[in-house]
Amino acid sequence: MGKSILDLEPGILWKRFKELCDIPRCSGREGKVVSYLTSLAKNAGLKYKWDKKGNVVISVPASPGFEKSPVVVLQSHVDMVCEKNSDKDHDFSKDPIEPVINGEWVGANGTSLGADNGIGAAAALALIDSKEIKHGPLELLFTVDEETGLNGAAELQPDFIKGKILLNLDSEDEGKFVVGCAGGEKLQINLPVQRQSAGCKTFIEVSVYGLKGGHSGMDISTGRGNANQILARILLSLNNDFVISEFEGGTKHNAIPRESRAIICTCPEDEERIKTGMKKEFESVLSEYGKIETDAVLSITDANAETEPLIKDSSKKLLNLIIALPHGVFSMSHEIKDLVQTSDNLAIIRLLADSAEIITSVRSSVPTELSCLVKKIESVSDLAGAETIHLSGYPAWTPNLDSGLLKIMQQIHKEVTGREAEIFVIHAGLECGIIGDKFSGMEMISFGPEIQNPHSPDERVHIESVSRFWKLLTYTLNRLASG
Repeated sequence: MGKSILDLEPGILWKRFKELCDIPRCSGREGKVVSYLTSLAKNAGLKYKWDKKGNVVISVPASPGFEKSPVVVLQSHVDMVCEKNSDKDHDFSKDPIEPVINGEWVGANGTSLGADNGIGAAAALALIDSKEIKHGPLELLFTVDEETGLNGAAELQPDFIKGKILLNLDSEDEGKFVVGCAGGEKLQINLPVQRQSAGCKTFIEVSVYGLKGGHSGMDISTGRGNANQILARILLSLNNDFVISEFEGGTKHNAIPRESRAIICTCPEDEERIKTGMKKEFESVLSEYGKIETDAVLSITDANAETEPLIKDSSKKLLNLIIALPHGVFSMSHEIKDLVQTSDNLAIIRLLADSAEIITSVRSSVPTELSCLVKKIESVSDLAGAETIHLSGYPAWTPNLDSGLLKIMQQIHKEVTGREAEIFVIHAGLECGIIGDKFSGMEMISFGPEIQNPHSPDERVHIESVSRFWKLLTYTLNRLASG
């Protein structure tokens, strides 16, 4: 039998993470993990409360002698992005995540791991068990529905927490302190379509899969392929000698789409030419990605369609809209090296009976440029005859490089690791932006262990970095309590 994560150190942290892996907790469906948190607090004799959204705060008393120390909020989210490989039989509503140790890393068996943000949540919960770590009063704040748009944090009420120092445990790069983040907006584009009643004899299913995907904020600058746009490009190369019956791609607004599929209808005499043309175009597209997308696959099979195909005009408008909508980096920061300032992720496409729904996610650390890109998307949609709906948004977190908390944690990081911590503003949404907007005067830093490929089945967390993350967290709590 292979080594279990329960054999890893720190044991109290990995024990809590294993418990979280056993609980279904996809975004928007966190009922079971909320029950777990409240039961845990109740059994430990701790004060706790939760709000109507499902956010939970657990109050942990100070260690003896540190009762008058400032209250520190440890914040993490308990939902996860539920992604799996297409050949993996897994029901996220009931099946546990299966952690797998592979050398220096912990990943999952064919699914996303949920280390984002399960490791941070587990670290906070581990403090309930630890008696040796000295700390002041703690508020363990667990938010829900973070991955679909920071929706849990958006519902926090002004009296939910008391602390004015917040440690956000939701970063994925060891050795980096995040002190600012992008704001964002999620849009839905509805394109009316028409279907034809004439019978169609030859249906072909075409799928693009095996792309790397990844986080639409952290990985948007890597140049990874967007399965939706690649598939649309392949179909557009066919000179309109077909119509679309089905089209779907992407699963999460904050995940770069890894898979996309369509069923098209064509004349029997054009079938082989179209199949050959799609293969040729796919090879051309793939060559542009070099070594970035070496595992991408094009699948072409004969199919049956349950719905009538679109008329040619609707097929063409849909593909043109997919191609025309922006995806990727829009601009880089002029002030912070290598920081993506503004981007868009063309995330989800669903072809319904009489419309196509497209979800796109815009991010920017500059509010005016965020508005500009949103207006660009609205303009493209309007030209296609589509409607744009604003679903949700969240504010940016403006960095404070003179923060006393930052200075303390920089000192501790040097003591613990022997290295200077890097200070970062990230191109991703963090709940700190919303929390800072709701709770004035809050000092905040976000940090965590090394997590790679979040929001995908390739997600993994570095084992030794978790130990160092735990040490940094506990040393910081002790220093803050001691003054």
